[in-house]
Amino acid sequence: MEDRSRTDLRSNASPPCRPREAFAGDRDFVRTVTSEALFGGHREIGIDHRGALYRLKITRQGKLILNK
Repeated sequence: MEDRSRTDLRSNASPPCRPREAFAGDRDFVRTVTSEALFGGHREIGIDHRGALYRLKITRQGKLILNK
């Protein structure tokens, strides 16, 4: 895997279905997924977190809201 620690990821656009790692600090990397890949054309998805159901929604203004 190439070293992305010195690369501006905004200029290296990844395909929407392919997760990428974004540099988040001195040693930490954050796994990043596009909203298009996550939602797959829908406006709402369910997330099961430790047995609790959360709903992640795209609003009419294009923002994300997470509800339990």
